[in-house]
Amino acid sequence: MALNYVWLAFFLISFVVAVFKTFILQDTTVFGAVMNAMLSNAKTGAEISLGLAGIMTFWLGIMRVGEAGGMIDRFSRFVNPFFSKLFPGVPKGHPAMGSMLMNFSASMLGMDNAATPMGLKAMKELQELNKDKDGKEKDEASNAQIMFLVLNTAGVILIPTSVIALRLSAHAQNPADVFIPILISTFIAFIAGMITIAIYQRINLFKLPVLIFLAGFVLIVSGLYYWVKNMPPEEIGPKTASLGGGIIFLIVVSFLTAGIRKKINVYDVFIEGAKEGFNISVRIIPYLVGILVAIGAFRATGCMDYLVNGIGALFAWMGLNTDFVPALPVALMKPLSGSGSRALMVEIMEHNGPDSFVGQLASIIQGTTETTFYILAVYFGSVNIKKTRYALTAGLIADFCGIVSAILLGYLFFH
Repeated sequence: MALNYVWLAFFLISFVVAVFKTFILQDTTVFGAVMNAMLSNAKTGAEISLGLAGIMTFWLGIMRVGEAGGMIDRFSRFVNPFFSKLFPGVPKGHPAMGSMLMNFSASMLGMDNAATPMGLKAMKELQELNKDKDGKEKDEASNAQIMFLVLNTAGVILIPTSVIALRLSAHAQNPADVFIPILISTFIAFIAGMITIAIYQRINLFKLPVLIFLAGFVLIVSGLYYWVKNMPPEEIGPKTASLGGGIIFLIVVSFLTAGIRKKINVYDVFIEGAKEGFNISVRIIPYLVGILVAIGAFRATGCMDYLVNGIGALFAWMGLNTDFVPALPVALMKPLSGSGSRALMVEIMEHNGPDSFVGQLASIIQGTTETTFYILAVYFGSVNIKKTRYALTAGLIADFCGIVSAILLGYLFFH
């Protein structure tokens, strides 16, 4: 229900601010700007949803081939020791385990075009377990769905390709200098999300499989660090993108090969799964349009600027360093809009320079958190979940921890 209250708050706060600016500050343009922003974001929401149709069609077709060929089952068995501790309500070997692993893997590699369809597939499979005593699917999020989405919103990214590419285009001296701070801050956000949900759901994380996973993650991060440590900056983006693309393409080929070995009609199975893609893309339109329109109104009235200036004034009053404040718009925008925060990051680098403290900090923040509201709207909307329980609260806690760690790491590395 938290998402419902926040959605209403966006509109109500925006309306109050617009009325104040119109009648007190004599700003006669504010309501026109709000309407333009709302209509523009409504169009954007529909375009994003329909734009997913092609990607969804392809990946859900591939996922169906993977299921028929037994590859999803193998993924499920591989992650079961760890995932069974985080998702105790999901039966051992359930296909959702494999789909969630593939979603997390694609997200970590920075392959959003593959991660979203895999995540929606996982949500559909988790929804099949989310039924009442009469066997009817609930419209209230299950514990497993909340855990899955909060870990998604934590946004662990092993290869921040897009951030490095943007810094390279802004002519940073070392575009990859934010690589390690982003790895650390995303890991902190991920752990914060995991602990928050574990507290809500009373899950004991002090289990050997969980500790082994965390140790393995640290090893992967260390390996990536030493791989890119002495690599020329202009090569890091292309090579890491090639690594991610190569892994994803290998998954596609392995799924098709498994289907051939099982002697199934691979193309027919692909088409059967692909048909789900378009239906899901259409289903999420109302949810995504609703949240983007509210965000558009909030931004157009200047509420975001008031919030940033208020935070800056508070820290100045406390006598603390406020050099981080100019980068805060990225932190506040990222949970609402990925494209909006990306644009703010570029603007900050253009105004302050990509190698300035603010430019580097904005880059770390951009690579740390995820678009929480977008993810909740799309993923819950795809399975018609209306009662999100504490998913938004937990997701924002993970975002907050990630942003705070990003700011502290920015000071540690660059100030």
